[in-house]
Amino acid sequence: MSRYASRNRRLLRAACATTVVVGVSLLLGAPSAGAYPQRSTARSGLGDPYFPDDGNAGYDVGHYDVRVAYDPAKPGWLTGDTTITARATTTLSVFHLDLVGFDVTAVSVDGRPAHKVSREGAHELVIRPAVEIKAGREFTVRVRYAGATGKDWYTTDGGGAVALGEPHSATSWFPANDHPSDKATFDVTATVPTGWTVISNGRPGTTRTDAKSATFSWHEDRPIATYLTTIAIDRFTVHKAAMPDGTPLLYAYAPGTEIWPESEEVMPSILDFYTDTFGPFPFGVSGATVVPYLSPPGAPLALETQGRPTYQGVFFEESMAHEVAHQWFGDSVSFADWRDGCIAECFATYAAQLWREHKGADIDEDYLELVAENLGDPEYWRVKLYDPGPGRELDSALYGKGALMLHALRRTVGDTAFFGTLRQWLRDHRYGNASFTQFEALAQRNTTVDLTGFFAEWVHGTAVPSPANLYPGPLADHK
Repeated sequence: MSRYASRNRRLLRAACATTVVVGVSLLLGAPSAGAYPQRSTARSGLGDPYFPDDGNAGYDVGHYDVRVAYDPAKPGWLTGDTTITARATTTLSVFHLDLVGFDVTAVSVDGRPAHKVSREGAHELVIRPAVEIKAGREFTVRVRYAGATGKDWYTTDGGGAVALGEPHSATSWFPANDHPSDKATFDVTATVPTGWTVISNGRPGTTRTDAKSATFSWHEDRPIATYLTTIAIDRFTVHKAAMPDGTPLLYAYAPGTEIWPESEEVMPSILDFYTDTFGPFPFGVSGATVVPYLSPPGAPLALETQGRPTYQGVFFEESMAHEVAHQWFGDSVSFADWRDGCIAECFATYAAQLWREHKGADIDEDYLELVAENLGDPEYWRVKLYDPGPGRELDSALYGKGALMLHALRRTVGDTAFFGTLRQWLRDHRYGNASFTQFEALAQRNTTVDLTGFFAEWVHGTAVPSPANLYPGPLADHK
């Protein structure tokens, strides 16, 4: 975990028990003569209430250096060489990484071949280093692998490919500590045949080409959650621009996608509005990556891949307003665990409504219409916004009911307290993780209005809120 997120482990529950299915051991290198007895074993899984096997205890990742080679003539087949820099939080004789599939050909820790490597369960890569890693020490683990990519690696009819998905996608193409609470900086170096282009997170680095291949590098120097990483490979058309402050804007369009100049034209206005409303843009680059509609279906039509969102087919103003807002809500300030989907989706949906309001829409009227449409539908209100339940971590309630909740909160406490709370929230947790219960506490500290009943009904309740919380302040006058 990066220095920005050292406190994030404390936000997780104690790890719940997990079932481990022992796989086939892969012995890499001879055991050292002085092989130590097992003294401490870092467990698999961080105990996330919805995905208890995700992530791994015992260390915090600081940086990923992912190097891959991909030939579109062999779709779905990847060669990888990933080096992870981490710091041990306990003494490690054994530790885990998350990786789906692949043949692991070599693993080394601090340059020495691992004593033993095995596979367990659906995605556990279990590593016993040759030398025990003491608590507090920084170490590197290098994993070389090749094989079929995971289910969140999609190919296109034209031969391109993209890794994209939520809540998981990273382990489809590189080993990781796959939980949003362990954010790290991220480099990608990818080699493809000449004529193909690679787009990933962050800023582009040096491109090296020869008669047969091209190697692209990308650098994300702000901490990133693993599910927000991406790589896209295609014959992209790339447009470059910049914000007045110099922030680069990069738009990459794969063949078969639509290029709408008006979308590029409105991007600086959206970024300026959100910067004025929420605070500084968190990352060093923005724009859009537009890939063809993916097959088989299953990937998000748009996803807030950090810095530069990814869209299928085309990107347009309404979608941009949501995905760009995620750069503040979800990307810069990320989940403590998967119960916290509201801190991304509720806020990004409402931010898009604020953009509409900025352009002249009456979002009080929008709110009242949506409430009226759903008053008689108990299912609309049944899902809780915090801790909605396993399988509902990204439920549609977070988008609909969640945005209504934030507008009702704004009308309850007033604009000064509401927007002040948003800016403080983003400032306090920038590049880190937080839970929605922390947001509730902050909102309460910033107002004299007692919000206990409001959050109990809107966030933790499963029925239509009472009239006082459903029609607060000026909304009561328009009901």
